[in-house]
Amino acid sequence: MNENLFASFIAPTILGLPAAVLIILFPPLLIPTSKYLINNRLITTQQWLIKLTSKQMMAMHNTKGRTWSLMLVSLIIFIATTNLLGLLPHSFTPTTQLSMNLAVAIPLWAGAVIMGFRSKIKNALAHFLPQGTPTPLIPMLVIIETISLLIQPMALAVRLTANITAGHLLMHLIGSATLAMSTINLPSTLIIFTILILLTILEIAVALIQAYVFTLLVSLYLHDNT
Repeated sequence: MNENLFASFIAPTILGLPAAVLIILFPPLLIPTSKYLINNRLITTQQWLIKLTSKQMMAMHNTKGRTWSLMLVSLIIFIATTNLLGLLPHSFTPTTQLSMNLAVAIPLWAGAVIMGFRSKIKNALAHFLPQGTPTPLIPMLVIIETISLLIQPMALAVRLTANITAGHLLMHLIGSATLAMSTINLPSTLIIFTILILLTILEIAVALIQAYVFTLLVSLYLHDNT
């Protein structure tokens, strides 16, 4: 009960060296692959989900935007598996670290924006000044649109970090309350434990939804610039 509430969000170390890199590289090892002509049910289901997700995200893109399909599918698989593994007891979730989420969001956002300025410079610049803007408001609107553009990767990273962190904190608090009530009142303990199970199911859904939302927003930024 005296454990620090934020102890689970501290990056782990092994012999004084950060282990976050090893943890980030671990989820891809859990993705099953097959060398046989006929796949089993797990791999078939996995391929069907990947194809469905890729088809839904790439439907709005042109030929140039569809070149990012492999990157976007890899991104959603990585974030989803990382979020799900973070729900295991005594595990570390890299997506609760704002620095890591920024390291993922900024290059993808920058790549999409640079592609937009290279291929459609007029359309990219037109976003900074909506049509029909009164002349006195032009400097202010340009500044506002510039800030809104630069804040996009921060919004991506903060959204993912906040949602995953809030869920973990809530599970930690309810789990601690369940443990504390177990020696005081058994009926109350069962009620709180039921709430904890329902919250865990909700967090599994949130882990998958946040991976999809993050990737979808990157896909929308790409669509606006291709």
